[in-house]
Amino acid sequence: MVEAWYMDESQEDQRAPHRLQPNCAVSLEQLRRLGVVYRKLDADNYETDPCLKEIRRAENYSWMDIITIHKDKLPNYEEKIKTFYEEHLHLDDEIRYILDGSGYFDVRDKADRWIRISMEKGDMITLPAGIYHRFTLDENNYVKAMRLFVGEPVWTAYNRPADDFPARKQYMKFLAEEAQ
Repeated sequence: MVEAWYMDESQEDQRAPHRLQPNCAVSLEQLRRLGVVYRKLDADNYETDPCLKEIRRAENYSWMDIITIHKDKLPNYEEKIKTFYEEHLHLDDEIRYILDGSGYFDVRDKADRWIRISMEKGDMITLPAGIYHRFTLDENNYVKAMRLFVGEPVWTAYNRPADDFPARKQYMKFLAEEAQ
């Protein structure tokens, strides 16, 4: 099961867990109230998994690919890692399904604090359009992930500040409605 927590303020190695002391855990319900959707799937059988097939049908995820993030597998590895870790948002949902390895997605809460979500094999996450987030490998330095999209993939990340985009405004409206 996925684990999430509030992060410390350390600027040291981004791949470290960065837990507050004492740890301040974040529940799946707290993530849901931020619009983050989590699922656990059978990564060993992703090619034939009926659950994944149903999610793709129900959510209209018509396009997918698989990315391996490792220094020996990803061209321009160092540059990509830095880019993934820059705080940004997308105009569409970001859907990632971890097929092997592990890493962290960091998202901002309503008070603009970082929450670290530890992702490992079998974890699928959907980050809503307009949420500020970033990704990094953990200390294992390897992840293989499926990327899913509705329609053609859009890879554009908008680094913070990006508050004037309609996706960000819609996300902020969602957060305000969740607070009521």
